[in-house]
Amino acid sequence: MTDSSYLVHGVFWDGAPARTRGHDGGSPVLRLQPPSGALRDISLGPGSSLGFRLAAGGRFCLGHHKVFSASKREHVLCPARAQATRGKQCERCLVLDDSRLIHDFHRGGRVPDGLRTYLMQEHWLYVATFASGASKVGTASNLRKWNRLAEQGAVVARYVARAEDGRVVRILEDMVSRETGLAQRVRSAAKAQALTEPRPGPELDAINGGLAAKVRASLGQAGVGGFDVIEEEWVRPAQAAALCAPAARHAYPHDLDAGQHGFRVAALCGPNALAALPGTDAQFVVNLGRLAARPIVLGDFASEVPAVQESLF
Repeated sequence: MTDSSYLVHGVFWDGAPARTRGHDGGSPVLRLQPPSGALRDISLGPGSSLGFRLAAGGRFCLGHHKVFSASKREHVLCPARAQATRGKQCERCLVLDDSRLIHDFHRGGRVPDGLRTYLMQEHWLYVATFASGASKVGTASNLRKWNRLAEQGAVVARYVARAEDGRVVRILEDMVSRETGLAQRVRSAAKAQALTEPRPGPELDAINGGLAAKVRASLGQAGVGGFDVIEEEWVRPAQAAALCAPAARHAYPHDLDAGQHGFRVAALCGPNALAALPGTDAQFVVNLGRLAARPIVLGDFASEVPAVQESLF
């Protein structure tokens, strides 16, 4: 990495949840780590511009998290700015990361006191559906109830249970996966590809509603207490609407692991941007999640428009 480069931490949707349809909620940003000092956020709201070039190959460590309570945590940056060896972390930061222990807590795994306090807050079980109709079951803490689904890029989602703590909700998540076959993960690349040709909204809503009803029926047979079955729809941020609606658009034609890129963000769904490139009326889906843990240099850069645009159609 160079002294002028920023390390990309990813796309985050902070702020208050969308309360009603047509409301944005949150504040989508691309979060960057400068060579020194505090993290910097760049707005990804509709009409914003983003220009950058890749400063180096490979991925670099994003540090680790220490959790002190339900609402207090610290993001510790990697002191060595080391290359990532496991996902987006070096070996040292992976070992020190409290969040890696979350998924074994409900199986009796030991966790630090601060993380235990976080896990003992109210949690939510949801069913999320993406642009292709692919769906998953997942969990969210009470503090991140809305934002987690916004960051994942759900097109439609419903909450199906409110659990008293993180242990119960993960027991329910595993049970639902076994009983209904719902996955706990949908690949980021699949979500982005689906947005180039999304299914109509009513179809996706019907898929999600049917799966949510199936999950609620399964929860009614659960042999564990500490939760309530609920019916509540997640409200998608309004700025995602243009990207989720069926339209003529294309996958971004350049790899994000090298080169220079620049475009205007017309809409955002999770980490996926609907990008307008100078010199063409075509619109492209850019998976900005692929930038995470990569170093970039900001500037007045522009993406190259394919020489034969007809090949896109």
